[in-house]
Amino acid sequence: MFLAQISSRRSLLILMLIALSVSMIAAAPLKAFPNVIPLPDGFQPEGIATGKGHTFYVGSIPTGAVYRGDLRTGEGDVLVPAQEGRAAIGLKYDERTGLLFVAGGPTGFAYVYNGETGENVAEIQLTTGPAFINDVVITQDAAYFTNSQQPVIYRVPLRNNGKLPGSPTVEEIPLSGDYVFTPGAFNANGIAATPNGKTLIIVNSVDGLLYNVDPDTGEATLIDLGGDTVPNGDGILLQGKTLYVVQNRLNQIAVVELNSDLTEGTIVDTITDSDFRVPTTIARFGNSLYAVNARFGTTPTPDTEYEVVRVSR
Repeated sequence: MFLAQISSRRSLLILMLIALSVSMIAAAPLKAFPNVIPLPDGFQPEGIATGKGHTFYVGSIPTGAVYRGDLRTGEGDVLVPAQEGRAAIGLKYDERTGLLFVAGGPTGFAYVYNGETGENVAEIQLTTGPAFINDVVITQDAAYFTNSQQPVIYRVPLRNNGKLPGSPTVEEIPLSGDYVFTPGAFNANGIAATPNGKTLIIVNSVDGLLYNVDPDTGEATLIDLGGDTVPNGDGILLQGKTLYVVQNRLNQIAVVELNSDLTEGTIVDTITDSDFRVPTTIARFGNSLYAVNARFGTTPTPDTEYEVVRVSR
């Protein structure tokens, strides 16, 4: 009996200690996500994309390198090393396949990497003509790229579940309809898509105009903002009927509420932050937007600092 009582008391004590430990863990505050995440000095970033969990990716304009980091800890490392002759501008991650699609800027190429290992999966030549392949969006059956130097978009078809064909093909789709192209200027920039992939949205940097685009025909319809524009429009992000437009040199993000058929919109807010230093593109995680500071206008050196900035949406 005596031994049984000791055993019972010991078990009770263990249970109490376990309960206390669980209570302390539950009461411990979670570490806040950092508001500013440093990138490697001299990296010269432009595009940003979120991946699995807290993962994010940022590309380097002049080297083609890709940095992978953690939004919760702020830590990270270079995933894809710098490669001669490559560039990394806009990028998107496809959760279905773990592939990272990268717009290759003046190279005229798109690059596809394994988002886990950084392995080179594909080099896709989109054009041999004048090019600044600026941004990319992924739909259920294709990846679409903008070219800031030509009035076209490029479609790279994908197989079921987003798989990339062994020999990827490219469809050049001329932009028509309301689209206005200004020769010699920096034109189509950021690109987004509706969830069903039946409509694309692009921003033209030179005049600050937004368009919805038929992905099959390239016919563009001007999105009427009631006389407003989004000058210096760069990366864009569509969430439901809310469109976020980064206005790089203005150091702000315009918040546009669109109507049901994406033909009209109203600028309802402007997001600013003291840590913005010419943000170019954004990605979403939870209720936050993450903007990458490209610091255009600042002479880049190996010691120039760059960062990702978190703001509420």
